[in-house]
Amino acid sequence: MIAEPIDQTQPKSWQMLLAQAVTDPAELLRLVDLDPKLALHIPQFPLRVPRDFINRMTKGDVTDPLLRQVLPIQAELQDVPGFSSDPLNERAVNPIPGLLHKYHGRVLLTPSGVCGVNCRYCFRREFPYEENNPGTIGWEKALDYIQQDPTISEVILSGGDPLILPDRRLQFLTRQISAISHIKTLRIHSRMPIVLPERITPELVSCLTESKLRCVVVLHTNHAQEIDETVHVAIQKLRQANITVLNQSVLLRGINDSVQALVNLSERLFDMGVLPYYLHLLDRVKGSAHFEVDEQKAKALVFKMMELLPGYLVPKLVREEAGATSKSPVLS
Repeated sequence: MIAEPIDQTQPKSWQMLLAQAVTDPAELLRLVDLDPKLALHIPQFPLRVPRDFINRMTKGDVTDPLLRQVLPIQAELQDVPGFSSDPLNERAVNPIPGLLHKYHGRVLLTPSGVCGVNCRYCFRREFPYEENNPGTIGWEKALDYIQQDPTISEVILSGGDPLILPDRRLQFLTRQISAISHIKTLRIHSRMPIVLPERITPELVSCLTESKLRCVVVLHTNHAQEIDETVHVAIQKLRQANITVLNQSVLLRGINDSVQALVNLSERLFDMGVLPYYLHLLDRVKGSAHFEVDEQKAKALVFKMMELLPGYLVPKLVREEAGATSKSPVLS
């Protein structure tokens, strides 16, 4: 029997695209026309980047803002005073596996320790996800914790990236959360709509909108170059389902630490109907010191944005501090 030929015109599933993500730094460098001899392997936090995201990089440019976010470099191996493996002391607000309770009125669940892309500045790059994998019984404990605290009105799914979960697991979790009467809002923090927009399927949108909960998706986008037409289409699917879509960024040296880069990002987001939410100063995680932008420069950048943009397109400049009751505004 002759095998039926594979139809190459059929779009690949998001799961297949995720499985084909590049994990070898030498391959990444070859794909962007750079010397693979520059490759550095860091086993503790390996490379992971979808091929479509690589296609948005400028070939032959080692300073490309997308490449710099994902390519391991020697600077990550330097010990710098003030940078630690748990800069926000999240272990102190991790009462049971899979749940972080930092702020009044909301809790954060980490249903996955895996992301679609490994950003080199990730403040949870050394978070003990294996210890925080609660399993079925553990999720019952986490949900019971939420049930027993009527002051909690919002549940945030983070990680890792919660949208890396299959729809059936997300649906189970959202249904359980929705069954808790005092929960009003489900917020999802995800980079998947940016790095793997194929993840935004009709099935996923249905999963996020079938309950009584208000749904908010917070994107993580740092540079306008990350946004192409495939991302635009994915975001429209969310917005057409009445899902609120916001964006948060991290201010990163050599990536978006210029007025033009930040203005371009805000305007590109608004083209999609997405409002800028936060601009974070770097969380001082070990291995990320080369990305840090000092506070005075950050303030100057935001003041200039305020001159050039309407107020609703200027994100709040904040830092996160261990033990604080909220994000701390940097501009007073």
